[in-house]
Amino acid sequence: MAQVSIVTSQAGVVISHDDAMRFLFVGDSMTIGRAGDFTWRYRMWQHLEASPGLAYEIVGPRSTLYDTEADAPLSPAYADPSFPPAARRHLSGWGEGWLHMAPVIADAVRGTEADVLLVSLGLIDLGFYTDAEQTAANARAFIEAARTANPHIRMVLLPVIPNIRAETDAPFAASCARFNELLAKAVADLDTRSSPVLLASRPPGYDIHRDTYDGTHPGPTGEHLLAGAFADAMHQAWGLGGPYAGGPTARVPAQAQVSAPA
Repeated sequence: MAQVSIVTSQAGVVISHDDAMRFLFVGDSMTIGRAGDFTWRYRMWQHLEASPGLAYEIVGPRSTLYDTEADAPLSPAYADPSFPPAARRHLSGWGEGWLHMAPVIADAVRGTEADVLLVSLGLIDLGFYTDAEQTAANARAFIEAARTANPHIRMVLLPVIPNIRAETDAPFAASCARFNELLAKAVADLDTRSSPVLLASRPPGYDIHRDTYDGTHPGPTGEHLLAGAFADAMHQAWGLGGPYAGGPTARVPAQAQVSAPA
């Protein structure tokens, strides 16, 4: 069966392409990326740039990558140095999850005047901080907090993609599956016409052995698949932009590929 994004009450809602939309990326290490990465945020920027007539802005209080040597988010070394500084903005962090983002999302939305949140969180929570029920409770708190800053905020949430640990740790795999069930229920419960929430699909064909560089963090193909999951969800549900047309070699300057620091 083909995978599609879950759309609840918002099937008829269309965002006007005449209105500038402010996008805020929220995520963990899969979203911030490490020094030398393109990141799926870069792929999404390319997609937004290629969407005819779409007025948009990428917003966020942070802009750097995680520096593995410094063990801190200090690096400006994106794989494509022409990635515009304004498009690098985000709210994501290495080792940060729903637990960390729920208390700060209201201030971030208020400060950036964000209209759309693209959220990829949960794996780090389940791996180190909270069980499935607690993680889902933090996801609900995040949604409610975002709405205190913007009652009309729109959100697209990506379910947890189990990483390589889940292949040998059955309780962890079960926790990931349980959280995804609870996240789907939270979306169904909290989705409203004035502040729609979408649950994107896991990207079809996403393979942690092929699409990540370590069983968790996306490589170039994984970056495209993650960006495509968000882009297709917004297009299907809201008529925003078009279907994702990127690919592993699409619009990537050959000279931009660099290695992460040793």
